Amino acid sequence: MDWLYLLEISLAGIGSGGLYALTGLAFVMIYKATKVVNLAIGEMLMLGAYLMFGMASNLGWPVWVAIVAAIIGSGLGGAIVERLAIRPMLGESPISVFMVTVGLSSVMIGLVELIWTADQQRLPEFMPSDPVMLGEAFIPPKLFYGFLVASALILIALGVFRYWRGGVALRATASDQAAAYSVGINVPRVFSLAWIAAAMIAAIAGIVVGSIGGLSSSMGVFGLSVLVVVIVGGLDSVLGALVAGLGIGLLEAFAGGYLGGEYKLLATFSTLILVLMVRPYGLFGTHEIERL
Repeated sequence: MDWLYLLEISLAGIGSGGLYALTGLAFVMIYKATKVVNLAIGEMLMLGAYLMFGMASNLGWPVWVAIVAAIIGSGLGGAIVERLAIRPMLGESPISVFMVTVGLSSVMIGLVELIWTADQQRLPEFMPSDPVMLGEAFIPPKLFYGFLVASALILIALGVFRYWRGGVALRATASDQAAAYSVGINVPRVFSLAWIAAAMIAAIAGIVVGSIGGLSSSMGVFGLSVLVVVIVGGLDSVLGALVAGLGIGLLEAFAGGYLGGEYKLLATFSTLILVLMVRPYGLFGTHEIERL
């Protein structure tokens, strides 16, 4: 039935959109706190998935222990990157910091290929594989459970950064760094917190994405769609990342289901161009006005 096919495509799009929104949240978190456009977000996602693979498959650790260790290891990696590569660049031109993240993405790809080669790998199974049905509509189980993980993590992250003291400090720093300094907030520590949290969130998204489509050193391409999501939603808008993530997920699902897989990127980047022509700051981004 046409309506059943439409429903299945829509559910698949929402599932993918949840992962886009989760990774977009990590991107926005870094940008709001440090104003750094992190082009390496896809490679951070990839590295988290490979850390889990290495611990579970190469070292033989229990899967859930490997997942927790990979998330913690990714957070530590985020702290190291912020301290050694990003913090010394603060105050430099935005294009210089942007190019540092481009270099970081290449370093991460090279590191993964050096340790695990460029061959495609499979993560150990850790999600239920029983078919998931919503009425008569079939939902791929990994996509379904991945969406649940993404939704739960988004809610937890929003709650933590709404009520936890560190989250309040991050929001204050994102609003006005000078004012945050004046009330005693340790702004450099907030920068580290943002990178640690974003790296951990990206690692979780990477593990879910890797369990669905497998691992490869080209997983960072996922970050291109995430970049579209945050630009469409607004670089500094958490709400924009969530809304645009679901929207782009649905758009790609419809384009792939009705036109063919080769039209996914065409539809995604056409939407990006149209949105930027109408709202250069994104759907929910802050329109900054500078007076001379």
